[in-house]
Amino acid sequence: MSDSSLQTERVRAALAASSPREVARLVSLSRREFLRTAAGVALGGTLLRSNPLARAAVANKKRKIIVVTFGGGARDQETFAPEGQENIPHLMRELIPQSAFFTQVVNRGILGHYVATASLATGVYETINNFASLPPEYPTVFEYFRKDLKRPSSDAWVVAPSNGFNRIGESNHRSYGAGLGARVILPKHLLTAAMRGGATDYEHLLRDNYETPFRAPELAGSEFELQQLEMILKLSVDDFKAHARTLSSPDELSVYITRQLMRQVAPSLLWITLHDIDVAHAGAYSLYVEGIRRTDRLCAELWQAAQSEPEYAGKTTMFILPDFGRDADEDSAGNGFQHHRTGDPLSRTTWLMALGAGVREGVVYDRATDSTDLVPTLGSMLGFSPSLAQGKPITELL
Repeated sequence: MSDSSLQTERVRAALAASSPREVARLVSLSRREFLRTAAGVALGGTLLRSNPLARAAVANKKRKIIVVTFGGGARDQETFAPEGQENIPHLMRELIPQSAFFTQVVNRGILGHYVATASLATGVYETINNFASLPPEYPTVFEYFRKDLKRPSSDAWVVAPSNGFNRIGESNHRSYGAGLGARVILPKHLLTAAMRGGATDYEHLLRDNYETPFRAPELAGSEFELQQLEMILKLSVDDFKAHARTLSSPDELSVYITRQLMRQVAPSLLWITLHDIDVAHAGAYSLYVEGIRRTDRLCAELWQAAQSEPEYAGKTTMFILPDFGRDADEDSAGNGFQHHRTGDPLSRTTWLMALGAGVREGVVYDRATDSTDLVPTLGSMLGFSPSLAQGKPITELL
């Protein structure tokens, strides 16, 4: 057995005999060690390539924020463990060395993709039905941003993976809500409109949910609004087909639309949820790993886009984080990689990567943070007050 495999087995044995708090700590330490040996990043508060002048200079520019959820739930053994690092080459070799990486982000809420993503966006653990077309109960980051800073609707956008995310842009909170949220683009809805009864070779992209046999209700939408979006973003099915590496991925479509949005509208607050990894619910391990590899590549492509687009280059801070993980193979109550139903510490202990304007490079932090800390951190960066959020700003990023 190799040294790395032996190390992994020791970690798993320790996890099996530990309390939930200790499990989270051990997962954090194992990620730290894997990153130190494989990515060459510094540990603790020691900086590898900090540039204080560049860090201070961002205050004089109009900062852009991009949030990417590494969505669908990926476990360490297919990502940060030695045997999984081949699946995330872009994160390991390109992005993590440029980032501040937090190894222990704990999700204490409901492990459903819509409700967990809504919790990330509000800074409060939402309790809404994961499969219902409901808005978040608490104000979203988009509402705080637009109301406090008096930003137009064109300055906050969400690109969401399925029709079930159509209400995530704004809450039903009486002090915020209608007219103050983000515009939500549902790529599958746009694709349906673009096809308009024509070619059917994209039907496989329109499947709405991997987790249940039921699809979210079809969205009627406004034909005029869809046409407006197509015109604003200069969307073209033929162009997507020409540039996509694969035509079997909804996330490829989402990233194509996101890049058009960056180029044509350049919003200051942009949120994209990737979701291909959730194909694991189908029970095909190879498709699950393929989804991880694609998500890794697409995250790198988004960061490259932020460096190349004039409106984003030099003033963008990008956050990448999962909504949650997946069940461990050793947990008899779960189904291993296939689901995220047990709520065990391995499903709840995730990570966060921040890179770009104002962020220290090549440093790993082991202290525990919370999923709800994201919104207060964005508030401190952008200058709005998320008064109802439960989390706290991540001081290392400010």
